[in-house]
Amino acid sequence: QVQLVESGGGLVQAGDSLRLSCAASGRPFSRGAMGWFRQAPGNDREWVGHITWSDGATYYANSVKGRFTVSRDNAKKTGYLQMNSLKPEDTAVYYCAVDDVVRGGSISVDYWGQGTQVTVSS
Repeated sequence: QVQLVESGGGLVQAGDSLRLSCAASGRPFSRGAMGWFRQAPGNDREWVGHITWSDGATYYANSVKGRFTVSRDNAKKTGYLQMNSLKPEDTAVYYCAVDDVVRGGSISVDYWGQGTQVTVSS
């Protein structure tokens, strides 16, 4: 059974950086993708970005492009979301997710993590 555990959330000021981690367990991860989503109060969950396990191709939402970087360590079965130049509007619960199928620029989630809170103060 796949388990995803996020860590690294917290309270930061605008302009600061934060790195989230997502440790995956339960089976090997050599295909598909790991993605990041976020959900602010009163809003729908939105896609932030994702990376394919095999070749490391990355895809980003326009709202975070140039500020956020998705990466992965296949040996550790861990994904990362490096967030720079954070803004108050980045405040949300951030979730990692796994898609078992490589879909290129899109992602369809098979497994979710529990989420970690990121709060950016102005």
